[in-house]
Amino acid sequence: MEKLVITVAGVGAETTKASQPALPVTAAEIGADAARCCEAGAAMYHLHVRDAAGQPTQAREVFAAAVEEIRARCDIIVQTSTGGAMGMTAAERLQPLELRPEMASLTTGTANFGDDVFCNDTALMKEFYTRMQAADVRPEFEIFEAGQIDNALRLVRQLGPAGPLMHWDFVLGVPGSMNGEPRNLVFLVDRIPAGSTWTCTGIGRWHMPVAMTALALGGNVRLGFEDNIFLHKGVLAKTNAELVGRVVRIAREWGRESASPDDARRILRLGPYAV
Repeated sequence: MEKLVITVAGVGAETTKASQPALPVTAAEIGADAARCCEAGAAMYHLHVRDAAGQPTQAREVFAAAVEEIRARCDIIVQTSTGGAMGMTAAERLQPLELRPEMASLTTGTANFGDDVFCNDTALMKEFYTRMQAADVRPEFEIFEAGQIDNALRLVRQLGPAGPLMHWDFVLGVPGSMNGEPRNLVFLVDRIPAGSTWTCTGIGRWHMPVAMTALALGGNVRLGFEDNIFLHKGVLAKTNAELVGRVVRIAREWGRESASPDDARRILRLGPYAV
């Protein structure tokens, strides 16, 4: 098996300081968090940002400040979110692409998201995908439901590839969408094209079942306070890096070492890191 690519979703749009006091929200906090996670064994940082009041924002300048802080400390792959937060417009959500990150998330379909609906219609998906192609930003297809795989494949057929391979993130356990039972992950992985790379995200209590299934299948793992704030039931994680360290230890028991950022760039067939 290839080395394990660990992605950290360290901030998110929903988690609050009230629920997880260690949540990084300022640019400096995010930069320090990314560096700790990289040292612990993570290769990629899935980036959301917050404004001065701690509220989610997609503002270009706020993303730029966070990326600058990350880059000052480590060479981790920065993957910006284009999901943003519930209710944001397409124009708001697209702003981080102006920074030309190495990767960006792209959800290929509408999904129930708790009491809300995360809207991604066909026109929006096409706009986001073509913008990523034009900026040479590799999309990570975020999949909440099986039909979203078909939507992603349709984009590639109609609009051409956005890189030498397709990379997927299966997000399981969001209330209202597919849960994190191992059979669900196996079902989704079986539906993607040969030669793809993939990671998976288990929300809340589904974090460990999803992570363990991914290790068994030879996939990769996403973790962090966006998805899960607990180390154990009722016990808050002290840092995102603590969550990274646990998966690194378990993976070693399965005979897999964690990928460095440069290892991950090779596995994902990204370009070399540019300082």
